Amino acid sequence: MDNSLDQIKGKRIAESIPVMIFLALSGGLQDAYTYVLRGKVFANAQTGNIVLMSIKLFERDFPGALNYLYPILAFAAGVLATDLIAHFVKKNTKSINWRLIIIAAEMAILVTSSFISEQFDHVANAIISFSCAMQVQAFREVNGHEYASTMCIGNLRAGTVALSKWLRTGEKEQIKKTLYYFVVIMLFGSGAGIGSILMPYLGLKTVLLCPALLFAAFLVILIGQKATDRDDD
Repeated sequence: MDNSLDQIKGKRIAESIPVMIFLALSGGLQDAYTYVLRGKVFANAQTGNIVLMSIKLFERDFPGALNYLYPILAFAAGVLATDLIAHFVKKNTKSINWRLIIIAAEMAILVTSSFISEQFDHVANAIISFSCAMQVQAFREVNGHEYASTMCIGNLRAGTVALSKWLRTGEKEQIKKTLYYFVVIMLFGSGAGIGSILMPYLGLKTVLLCPALLFAAFLVILIGQKATDRDDD
């Protein structure tokens, strides 16, 4: 297979529903984890962090504002790093699916965060936000529909627009699209809920469930890619 065909097939596997399920569950759990156990900071929802940072600034609580600035900057850095990694890998190799590199990096970051004490919550929040940014930048579609696995506002908007189009036109594709988005939202919320139940028992180690979910997504992509390669032989 040529490089472009490799990339197309790798993308299709990364857009599959099983991958979306694991990513959305992990995304919700990460947000709940940092908010509940790491000082009420959002891992994914940078809009919330900007609002809370601004409140702290206007209250002249500058150390408190920094707690929200760190994850915002880290999120931006994560998007930048992912885009550069994708460009470099696609340009220089034919055999590696760059999204597998991103998931592996995410898993390493999240495992590391579980060993950071509460005294350094700002560090843990920053690196988890970096990880979330990598995920949202690398995985942006499910079965051809744009979505986000680490936040809900875009999914809610797109799902509601699709619902409106279905009500107006009766197109079956629009109700199918609506279901995609609302299922993602449900999974994201489920991840947060599962995390909240387990946090009293697992404490800061609760975040280790996220790399477990990401590893499942990693296997889906890897196995799917190998199966596709065999079919082409």
